[in-house]
Amino acid sequence: MDTAFTEEQDEIRRTVRELLARRCGPDDVKSAVRTGAGYDEELWRTLAGELGLPGLTLPEEYGGVGCGAAELALVFEEAGRALLPSPLLATAALAAPLIASLGTPAQRGALLPSLVSGERTAALAVPAGALPVALGLTGDAAEDAGWAGGGRAGGMQAYRDQQRPGGWRLYGECGQVLSGHSAGLLLVAAHAGGFARSRTLLFLVDAGSPGLGCVRQTALDETRAVARLELRDTPARLLGTDDERAASTAAALARLGPRVAAVLAAEAVGAADSALTRTVAYVKLREQFGRPIGSFQAVQHRLADVYVQVQAARSAAYYAAWAADAHVNAHEHADADADARARVRGDATAGGLALAQGLEALRLAAGEAVQLHGGVGFTWEHEAHLYFKRAAGDDLLFGPVHRLRAHAAERAVLFAPDAGADGHANGGRARREAGEHGGRETGEEAVTGNSREEAERDRKRQEAVRA
Repeated sequence: MDTAFTEEQDEIRRTVRELLARRCGPDDVKSAVRTGAGYDEELWRTLAGELGLPGLTLPEEYGGVGCGAAELALVFEEAGRALLPSPLLATAALAAPLIASLGTPAQRGALLPSLVSGERTAALAVPAGALPVALGLTGDAAEDAGWAGGGRAGGMQAYRDQQRPGGWRLYGECGQVLSGHSAGLLLVAAHAGGFARSRTLLFLVDAGSPGLGCVRQTALDETRAVARLELRDTPARLLGTDDERAASTAAALARLGPRVAAVLAAEAVGAADSALTRTVAYVKLREQFGRPIGSFQAVQHRLADVYVQVQAARSAAYYAAWAADAHVNAHEHADADADARARVRGDATAGGLALAQGLEALRLAAGEAVQLHGGVGFTWEHEAHLYFKRAAGDDLLFGPVHRLRAHAAERAVLFAPDAGADGHANGGRARREAGEHGGRETGEEAVTGNSREEAERDRKRQEAVRA
C-alpha cells in the first residue's frame, strides 16, 4: 500500500476544493437546501458536466473516468468540508455502481451515460433505517432477509405484471430515501416470489411513473435531503434479466458496502476538519479577560483532542478507501483462494470501522464548535449548527457507531464462542466457561444451583413475613 497521493489525486482534491470554496459557502448552503430540489442545480451541472464527478468510478465506455475508491473519497472529503447538498452520494456512490454491477449491457448503455453527464440523478430506495444493513455495515443482508421489509405485508412487494410480458409492478412504501424526491431514476429494493420463498431484488422505476408518489421529508440535517416514496401498483423493470438473482443482489450490495462506508467516513472527516478550522479561527479572535480565549490552556487542550481525533479518522478513511478496492479484487477470487477469503473478511471491516471513527470525530468537532463559539454558536445565523446536525443526522442514517463496531467485530470473529484455529484464545475461553477443569460445575449447573438457592431464600423470607 502506497500512502502517498499521486499528482492526479492531488489535482482532483484541489479542483473540487477551489470550486466549492467559491460557490458553496455557508450562505450558499442555506439557500440551496431551501429550494425544491434541495441543492444548487447549477452547481450540480458544473460538478457533473465539467468535473465528471458522478462517473468518477464508472468505466470509460459509459463516459466515466475509471478511478477507484481513493479518488472518490477525496471528492467526498471536500464535499463534506463544504457540507455540499447534492445528489452525489445517492447517484455516484449508491445507484450507479449497482447498475454497473447488476444491469444488463442494454441497461448499462441506456442508463449510465445520462447519470455520468448529470442529466439525470438516481437514488437507492430501501425501507427507512435499512440502508446500513443492506450494505453489510450493521448486519448481513444475505442472512437477514427482512431488511427490505419482509413478511406477508409491509416493506416493498413485487409481483409480475400479467399485462406486460417480463414486466413487474411494485406496491409498498419506504422512507428516508437519499435524494429520492429529485431523482429521475429509482432503484427500489422489493420482495418477490411470495412469503414462503421471498427474496429481495432490485427494480428500476422512472420518476413520474403511474402510482408513484414522492414527497420530501423534513429532516434533521437539511443538507442531506431525504424523501418518502409510495408505490401503488407502479410499473417497474427488473435490474438484470434473471429474476432468480437474490444471491447476486445481496453480493453486489455487500461488495458496495465497504466503498460507501469509506466515502462517508471521508465526508465526515472533511466536515469535522472544517468545523475544527472555523473554531480555531474564532478562538483566536474572541477575547475574554483582555486576551484571546484561544490562549487559555483548557481551550487548547479541548481543541488538541479534536485535532487528534480528526487526524486519526482521516487515516482510517484513507485506509478504508484503499481496502475497498482490494476488497472487490479479493472478492472475485474468494471462491478458490482461502487467503482471498481472509482478505475479504478483513477488508470488509475497514469501512465500517472508519465510518464509526469518522462519525465520532465529527460529533466531537461539531460539539466543541458549538460550545467554544459561545452564544453565537447557538444561533440559526451561524453555521455551527449545520455541522452538529450533519453529525447527528449521519449517525441516524448510517450508524449508530456502536452497531458499526459490533458488526465489524462479528465479521472479524473477535468474540465467537469457539472460533477454532482462527479464534486463538477464544476456544480456550469457551472451554473454561463450560467448566472443562475437573471438579467444577458446568455453566448450566451453576445457574441451576443458584436458582435453587434463591428460591429457598425467597421461601424462608415469605415464611418469616407470615409469622
